[in-house]
Amino acid sequence: MVSEAMERRTKTLLALGLAAGFLAALAGWRRRRRRPPSAAAPGTAVVTGASSGIGAAFARELAARGYHLILVARRQEQLQSLAAEIRQRYGIAAGFLAADLADADDVARVAQLVGHLNNLDILVHAAGFGTMGEFAALPVERHLDMLHVHDLAAVRLAHAALDGMVARRRGDIVLVSSAAAFAPVVGNVTYCATKAYLVAFAEGLQAELHGSGVQVQALCPGFTDTEFHETPEYAPYGVKGRIPRFLWMSSEAVVCGSLAALERGEVVCVPGWINRTFVTAARLGVVDAAARFLLRRFGRPAYVADAPKA
Repeated sequence: MVSEAMERRTKTLLALGLAAGFLAALAGWRRRRRRPPSAAAPGTAVVTGASSGIGAAFARELAARGYHLILVARRQEQLQSLAAEIRQRYGIAAGFLAADLADADDVARVAQLVGHLNNLDILVHAAGFGTMGEFAALPVERHLDMLHVHDLAAVRLAHAALDGMVARRRGDIVLVSSAAAFAPVVGNVTYCATKAYLVAFAEGLQAELHGSGVQVQALCPGFTDTEFHETPEYAPYGVKGRIPRFLWMSSEAVVCGSLAALERGEVVCVPGWINRTFVTAARLGVVDAAARFLLRRFGRPAYVADAPKA
């Protein structure tokens, strides 16, 4: 039985973390400086994971800003429909390439395309997926596919994009990470680890590219209203019904936050003050302390304990 003193201590840590997160987010917002605008007309943007969710929202917003588009995802029918919609609505060029980024050959095809673009201004790597269940209970192939889609594809595509971007002294690379990168969660350990890699990769790569004219960003949204939690793996657990609505952001709001953060030169973008408060609390160790407390008191979460075994 957890003592009352331990419970009070955990509540105090949570309150302090929330307060510190709010103050840090406010101070950080005021400190950031806008980078000089580019005089060049918009070129081409490549968006992975473009068939739905954050990727599709990036495609529409970039098209509205005048960028020509190349859309990448597994589902060719959705890509074809979105490309046609964008061409008709915005009058810009929009092509697509159906590819599974868990497949090394498909990643190589996309990387070759990216490397040969002579006007690539933005690369957005939004492809990704989640799993439910403890690490050992899931097929190892699911973990490896996640590593390929989230991280290995990001490395390959960023590498392909950089030669041209550095030579032109302009370009943006957005890697869609997650607020989960800062707080490993029981039942999602590989997901959290792959997203944490993207944050570290973006921070290190931006340090190398300082002064090059190329901006790298790790975009770390929290709960976002997309198809992500409607897959067969997530559907039985009713995630959208369990999480209060005020914690969710639209994919459009996430994208606008990301693009605004690029103009401010932010390397790690956490859109929404609630998400920024959570991430700051996680970095202070408050979230981890609260998770340990809940595990001791209530055991494993039901969505993990009840997850089907492989």
